[in-house]
Amino acid sequence: MRWRILRSTLIAVAITGLVLGGPLAYASWRLVDHATRADVQIRLAQMVPRLKGLALPASSLDLGAITRSLPSGAQLVVDGPATGHLEFGTDPGDGAVVETLALGRRGTIALAVPGSGVRQGQLRVVALVGLLVGLSVGMGAMIANITARRLVSPLHDLADRAARLGAGDFRRVPARHAIPELDELADLLDASATALADLVARERDLVGDVSHQLRSRLTALQLRLDELAAHPDPDTAAEAEAALEQAERLGAVLDDLLRATEEARAATAEPVELGELLREVVADWSPQAEAERRPLRLRVVDGLVARVTPGRLREALGVLIDNALRHGAGVVTMSARWTGVAPDRMVVVEVTDGGEGVPEELAAHVFDRGISGASSTGVGLALARALVEADGGRLELSSARPARFAVYLRVPRGEDVVGNSRPGTGVVR
Repeated sequence: MRWRILRSTLIAVAITGLVLGGPLAYASWRLVDHATRADVQIRLAQMVPRLKGLALPASSLDLGAITRSLPSGAQLVVDGPATGHLEFGTDPGDGAVVETLALGRRGTIALAVPGSGVRQGQLRVVALVGLLVGLSVGMGAMIANITARRLVSPLHDLADRAARLGAGDFRRVPARHAIPELDELADLLDASATALADLVARERDLVGDVSHQLRSRLTALQLRLDELAAHPDPDTAAEAEAALEQAERLGAVLDDLLRATEEARAATAEPVELGELLREVVADWSPQAEAERRPLRLRVVDGLVARVTPGRLREALGVLIDNALRHGAGVVTMSARWTGVAPDRMVVVEVTDGGEGVPEELAAHVFDRGISGASSTGVGLALARALVEADGGRLELSSARPARFAVYLRVPRGEDVVGNSRPGTGVVR
């Protein structure tokens, strides 16, 4: 896009330069010619009073003075009934500029000056016009380049934010670009990110609530049917057995639906090298940590690979870092390591700070929606847990004092790589 803006601007400036420069060069060319002829006319007018003495005896007129008053290389020609044909000076050659005035009633005087000087003046003026047009094109190119850079960089940022939003990264980005239209679009993306984050959290809660309610009701129904299956009446017992079989099938269908929902959520997960991703997260949050004079440190074991959706993990870790910066104190540390043994081995990412930790009365409800120990909305931690669980991981408060949040992530297995229709490339998006 940058080159399209630059190319279109240069074409517009070049066309404008040609449209204006061509007539300007022609007008300047003619102006030099007119100015030269006007100067010759003035010189002739100054000579007319002195040449009127040619009708008198020659001794009364200083012909040498007339010759010396002529411009260099010019020739004065006088024609009249009393004087005949007289020439003063040297022949200027072809291309001379000639102007004529009347001398008396039937006489004329003509002054011819060399045309080379005029042509040089005209060429200098045209060259100056060309230089101005070239400078205009150069200035236009520079301005177009600056404008293109100013427009393209924010557009790339917005496109990257839109891509991360589609990948599940719902962070708000406070940076703006001092361009009203693009800043308005950034505000809309932030609003969309907030709405999508709330939608994901509500969808997760809804699935959990519906699953719990259905299982509770289904369990109660199965207990009642078990009692009816023991009824002494054979027909009643047979009907109860049939109904109990259908209830068990319904339970299996419910399990399949919930499993399919979890797999659909984790469809975007792929093997990701965590070292690079975690360094990007720290780089994103370092300016805010530096503004609050809070050190933000990273400790990560080499070779850590987890099966995650990069955007979701960025968002979840961003919530934990933001929570530590808002409600904690001292150094904020994010560390990553292996935990457990095969085949249950996982990667754990921990975020800790040096503050007083989570109050005891809130520790058991810190992931509940609407629960907050400060003036925040109480949505962030619930959303972070939903995002981590969507990829098959889990988020826990492993220590209340000091606050330590642990994100447990799945390790890729053979079937994750082979069966993945969109295998990870090692590039963190």
